Order: sequence, then structure tokens, then C-alpha cells
Amino acid sequence: MQALNFDLVSTSFLNHLTIERGLSVHTISAYRRDLVKFENFLNGKPLDEVDPQVIADFEISLKTSQASPASISRINSTLRSFFKHAVSEFGIANPTFEMAPSQSKRRLPKALTIDQIMSLINAAYRESEPITLRDQAMIELLYSSGARVSELVGINIADIASAQSADGEITTLKLRGKGSKERIVPLGSFATKAITDYLVRIRPMLAAKNSKTNTALFLNSRGVRLTRQSAWNMVIRAAKDAGIEAHVSPHVFRHSYATHLLDGGADIRVVQELLGHASVTTTQIYTLITIDKVRESYSLAHPRARG
Repeated sequence: MQALNFDLVSTSFLNHLTIERGLSVHTISAYRRDLVKFENFLNGKPLDEVDPQVIADFEISLKTSQASPASISRINSTLRSFFKHAVSEFGIANPTFEMAPSQSKRRLPKALTIDQIMSLINAAYRESEPITLRDQAMIELLYSSGARVSELVGINIADIASAQSADGEITTLKLRGKGSKERIVPLGSFATKAITDYLVRIRPMLAAKNSKTNTALFLNSRGVRLTRQSAWNMVIRAAKDAGIEAHVSPHVFRHSYATHLLDGGADIRVVQELLGHASVTTTQIYTLITIDKVRESYSLAHPRARG
């Protein structure tokens, strides 16, 4: 019997995730990175010779290399899914059946304060660089919509719409989330104004640099759709200019969006819908932040809170 080739099984698995489960390109890339680490550890050992001891040794190697508990938990999850597919499609024994799910400590998302958000928005725009009006609009939109960075750069002009309601005109935004799922979120007046300013003053100039029609909302200096990396760099630069020393990334605005909504009294089910979470359990981690604030206030204010 011919040894089972790792590349054959991994290609089949990744195709399954892409075609049948509809996972995003970035999620597939994360799975692929985890599998490459495991393949390197195997060093040519055929998959049908992998047993629970090999799996245990691999986990020890991850700990020895000082991989974080969260990374180890994610890689273990990848291997369980990978071998489940291998069992189903190639009929090998499952070596991960003894693997217990890693109980990594759940970290609270780090939210920015409202003052920090305002500092970032103000720092993003520099009068000497008119194109940064786009950057300011991007930060306003990240905070106003809770969009992931991949969703942000994927927005098209046609995804922004206006409608009349009993309370006046409202602006909505269509976002394409994980697994190609779409959701509609409202946009605040500040984000709407920032986007309008960008569309009127900056985007036509950028679009003129590319002969092909581009439907993307946010364009780079060459007139094509902005990349995730460019969005990251813009946020990091704004944080530096604002003098914010805490780690800041596009995802921090999503954390801040959820936390500030819950702090303001929004229902958790509404926040779940706005974030595009499949389960409210995922959203509930943000309630831990607000509970922590309540506990701190109670501890400081109540005369019998502490001994």
C-alpha cells in the first residue's frame, strides 16, 4: 500500500474549506500556515504513520518554541479538522482522538477610549497630504460600523445607501463578512460626512489615475482598491501621530465599537447582529469588559466592597 502523501490530503482539505464551507481567503491562509508547521515537523513521515504520540510530540515542540497558548489552541483545532477530513476522504485512523481541546485563557479585547478614538480620527488627516482625507474617512467608518479590515477594503460605492425614515434620512452600509455572509449596518452622521467629503474631494482624483472603472470605495494612489496591509499601515501611522502607545490595529476599532455600544445600553442581540456573529456567545466576551468596569466602580465606591 502506497504511503499517504501530505500534499494530497492538505490540498483536498483546503479545497473542502474553500468550496464546501465557503471560508474566506484569509481564514484559508491561516489553516494553510498551521498545516505547513505540522508538515515541517513530520519531516517526510507519511500521514498514515502519524499516531497520537506524534501529535503529542508536535504539541510539545510548539510549547518548546514558546508558541502562545492561543496559537497552540488554534493549531490543535486545525489538526482535528484536518484529520477528520482525512478519515472521511482517505480512510486513515484518526490520531487526534486523544487530543483534549486546549483551554487557553480567554483574553478580553482591548478597547480604546472615546478620547483615544477622537485623537486617532484627528491625527489621520494631515492638511499637507489631501489623500489623508480618505484615511480619516476609513477610521470614521471602522468605528461607526464595526467592520473587519477585510470588510472595509471590500466595500464598493454601491454598498452605501440612504433611506428616509420617521426620524429623517439614514445611511446604511452593506458589509460582506466571513463565509460571504452579508449584513446591513447603519452609519453615524460623522462617518457619513467623512465619506461624502472623501467621495467629492479625493476619490475622483484617485480614480482618474486608472483607466479601468473601479467600483471600490477606497482607492490607493494608483487608483485601484486599497489593500488590507495599506489599511493596517494607515491605522498604525495615525496611532503614532496621535501619541497612542497602546497596540492599535484596525480590529481595535471593532472591539471599541462593540464595547461602547454595550456601555451605552445596546441590547447584546442587536450588537450580535451588527458584528455579524453567528452565535451570541462570541459577542458575550464584550460584556466581560463592561462587567469589569462595573466591578471596579463598585470596588472603589462601596464602603463594604473590600475588607
